Amino acid sequence: MFSITITLVIVIITAIISYNAFNNNQIKYDLIMYPPAISERKQWYRLFSYGLIHADFIHLAFNMYALYLFGSSLESDYKSIFGNVLGSIFYLLLYIFALLFSILPSYKKNETNSGYSSLGASGAVSAVIFASIVLRPKKEIGFLFLPKELYFPGYIFGIVYLIASYYMAKKKNDNINHEAHYWGAVFGIIFTILTTYFIAHYPVFTAFINQVAH
Repeated sequence: MFSITITLVIVIITAIISYNAFNNNQIKYDLIMYPPAISERKQWYRLFSYGLIHADFIHLAFNMYALYLFGSSLESDYKSIFGNVLGSIFYLLLYIFALLFSILPSYKKNETNSGYSSLGASGAVSAVIFASIVLRPKKEIGFLFLPKELYFPGYIFGIVYLIASYYMAKKKNDNINHEAHYWGAVFGIIFTILTTYFIAHYPVFTAFINQVAH
């Protein structure tokens, strides 16, 4: 039965705002993570609002597809571990604070750089994907249009992704914010481990090892 989830609400809101920003540059300029606007004009909301806009339809579609795919199962897992209300709250907090923590390193490095800006929900989506990997490490992950035989178990994908993101962030040879991907993923792992282990008393380490071993 179809149901409205937090994941679906985030996807819909992000898609609507991103679509409107495609046709109205003022929306993009008002929401984008632009360091001088934060450091000089104190527009701190930009450390979150940049995740509501995207560079183009492909950027938006890829992020929202990944978010819906992994977010739906993660939201369900959170509710199973924490209960419906607390699970929903923690899932929403994961997404919101992932936007902040994934972009902070880039912001601090470019605090006075008027030529730098960043947009897109990739950091938060990375947090959702890696939080899902923590709880379901054997879930297979691949890319669109590739056969299932070329999919990786989540924990293998995670290792490769973190190494690749760290390497690409150091090289800085494209316009993709790989640093946000990396720190978003790290935040998703840490947030999920800390909340499930210390608040829900869920044996996250034992569960992870048992799933990988079998």
